[in-house]
Amino acid sequence: MATYTLPELPYDYAALEPVINPQIIELHHDKHHAAYVKGANDTLEQLEEARDKEAWGAINGLQKNLAFHLSGHILHSIYWHNMTGDGGGEPLAADGVGDLADALTESFGSFAGFKSQLTKAAATTQGSGWGVLAYEPVSGRLIVEQVYDHQGNVGQGSVPVLVFDAWEHAFYLQYKNQKVDFIEAMWAVVNWQDVAKRYAAAKERADVLLLAP
Repeated sequence: MATYTLPELPYDYAALEPVINPQIIELHHDKHHAAYVKGANDTLEQLEEARDKEAWGAINGLQKNLAFHLSGHILHSIYWHNMTGDGGGEPLAADGVGDLADALTESFGSFAGFKSQLTKAAATTQGSGWGVLAYEPVSGRLIVEQVYDHQGNVGQGSVPVLVFDAWEHAFYLQYKNQKVDFIEAMWAVVNWQDVAKRYAAAKERADVLLLAP
């Protein structure tokens, strides 16, 4: 069975300056993200060994480790593509992302309301974590979620389309302890084209969540 692999960055280390400096991007991707990939693969091996030996004494810890590392891998894989040096502003119909813009207004009342909620959610996660814009397939609306320590306040079946990394390793070398400043700066590099594609894909897959026979 295939294991998880570290994806390549879609840009060079300096592409997101001045919002995120090259040193942070290099360490974040090559060290932190790589560690989540290794952690997920190692945990899968340990679970395979537990199945072979019928040794389940560590099952709770192994399941939590798998969730932690796999969430870290998936969220970071989205994170890199959610950003671009040519991003920022807000999604507009003139830029070909009108469906996303309309959905944000319908779900949050306005783009400003959405931006404020996601900013606060990312900045106030307990400990380390993420602020996430996700498509919720039961209601067909967009929601904001908090992911703390890669566990979190998330609705089952919701699909992340925009993620803000609020772990200290994402900003501390540049922003020190000013997490809010980093989150505010992040809006200048949001890749709305990528977010819109993820939103469209999530809507197309909405019927895979079977609520009743």
